[in-house]
Amino acid sequence: MPGRIEDYALIGDLQTAALVGRDGSVDWLCLPRFDSGACFAALLGDEDNGRWKMAPLDAEECAERSYRGDTLVLDTVWRTPSGSVKVTDFMPQRDRAPDLIRIVEGLSGSVEMRSELALRFDYGSVVPWVRRTDHHRVAVAGPDAVWLRSEPPLPMYGKDMRTYSDFTVAAGDKIAFVLTWHPSHSRQPRRVPPFTALEQSLADWEKWSAQCRYDGPWRSAVLRSMITLKALTYAPSGGIAAAATTSLPEEIGGVRNWDYRYCWLRDAALTLNALVSGGFLTEAQAWRDWLLRAVAGDPADLQIMYGIGGERRLTEYEVPWLKGYANSAPVRVGNAAAGQLQLDVYGEVLDSLFLARSSGLRDEQHAWSLQRALMDFLESKWHEPDEGLWEVRGPRRHFVHSKVMAWVAADRAVRTVEARPGLRGDVDRWRSMRAQVHAEVCEKGYDAQRNTFTQSYGSAELDAATLLIPQVGFLPATDRRVIGTVEAVQRELDHGGFVRRYSPDSSGVDGLPGTEGTFLACSFWLADALHAIGRTDEARQLFERLLAVRNDVGLLAEEWDPVAGRQLGNYPQAFSHVGLVNTALALSGRNGRSG
Repeated sequence: MPGRIEDYALIGDLQTAALVGRDGSVDWLCLPRFDSGACFAALLGDEDNGRWKMAPLDAEECAERSYRGDTLVLDTVWRTPSGSVKVTDFMPQRDRAPDLIRIVEGLSGSVEMRSELALRFDYGSVVPWVRRTDHHRVAVAGPDAVWLRSEPPLPMYGKDMRTYSDFTVAAGDKIAFVLTWHPSHSRQPRRVPPFTALEQSLADWEKWSAQCRYDGPWRSAVLRSMITLKALTYAPSGGIAAAATTSLPEEIGGVRNWDYRYCWLRDAALTLNALVSGGFLTEAQAWRDWLLRAVAGDPADLQIMYGIGGERRLTEYEVPWLKGYANSAPVRVGNAAAGQLQLDVYGEVLDSLFLARSSGLRDEQHAWSLQRALMDFLESKWHEPDEGLWEVRGPRRHFVHSKVMAWVAADRAVRTVEARPGLRGDVDRWRSMRAQVHAEVCEKGYDAQRNTFTQSYGSAELDAATLLIPQVGFLPATDRRVIGTVEAVQRELDHGGFVRRYSPDSSGVDGLPGTEGTFLACSFWLADALHAIGRTDEARQLFERLLAVRNDVGLLAEEWDPVAGRQLGNYPQAFSHVGLVNTALALSGRNGRSG
């Protein structure tokens, strides 16, 4: 049975990632990419759906674990009556093939260990054929092949469609296990020397982490979040996956289980701000370049999300043989929300490209012509209803946040030409659109009686996304309407000291039954907004509460259940970690967001 969501730590090689539980079991791994079929899917089912457990015999949970320094190398320590042992898990940045390496080191006494490997390709549905060759176990099924070896070589045996190795480690002993994937039609990839790979991985991560420019009071938390964002980056394209998982529930036993192994345009500007302000300009450039490639084409075809390589087809289907995390079905692969109309993404794209220019990132000659085309389309569409930021699967509405982001698009287009007179554009027309959108939102999206902006025109419901109004520059933080909105959201969307996206009583908001936890990114937005309106002490208190819900290795999921005291949703969630970084920057006076 899988552990709590926060029981897992993340390792990865910048093309995919694995989740390692406190019991020493790797319960989630997709090969060769984040969005490939999982070969370990116990996270969404049980051990028969694939896992790799490495632990002392009869051990339940480790004594302690931590990342080694500012890296993604995980050390897990067990203490037993006969001795103590450490397992080091990591995935070296790959040459040709992905490798998962587990090094067992005896610390004291003598400990009996067991490696139990159950490979199940295609999300836990396909049991491979396993054969023995040259001190390896080779598992093959269809397009997938996996090689397992140990250094030094240890006896292995098969039982119940699994591969086992029982061995004893004494103080000072080191034994490495290496699992390598490759396409079954190709030759065995080059063997990676595991101990050399460990030293190289540590050096690579420490060198990368040393670029971090933030040296404020929350440096450790900020840097761990930046490492997590880096780990969710698909290096060949520069795209950043929203999370490493699919279908972790927003409510235990509920049906809000979505696939987050893709890249959302809504994350673009906030992510770019975190990368640039944190000093990671190479990653910011790569993310901006991914964005330009992904959105290229007819502006009418702009999607809210794309695959990690920029793919457009993210066909959604259910996986019925997996019972779901904690029986939260269905398990979904793909995401039908990719086909929704969300007008705010045009603002996110133009805001991101404006921030990229103002931050000094290398310009692309074709970028401005693309932005002009996006503006031409948005001018004819901004007045229409859409599905909104939260990807509701109900009827379209005039969402206030979508309109505000349409204003952002026009504002950034105007400001770009004003800053660079050599760029051509119909500035007068864009200024007119900016003024029209602003006036309409203030008239139709604002409840004067309650002094707050609402979720949509004519609605009484609130939306945490309106907390972004001062951050994007739509209105100054000193405006009474902004202050009223912040206070209303804080009062009415509060749940255990954190913030919901919208009211749980909003009938039909997403067309699905049940509820959800508090949305961590929204709680970070409230901290930002409280700081902006001068209530910095409250902002810091909220920020500290948010830091306290991270797990023991500094990771956050999408949501937090303040009643059960546990994390919910896909994990680790890039948007949550982006929120952490940006709030730390804001509270330290270093936020460079373009608004």
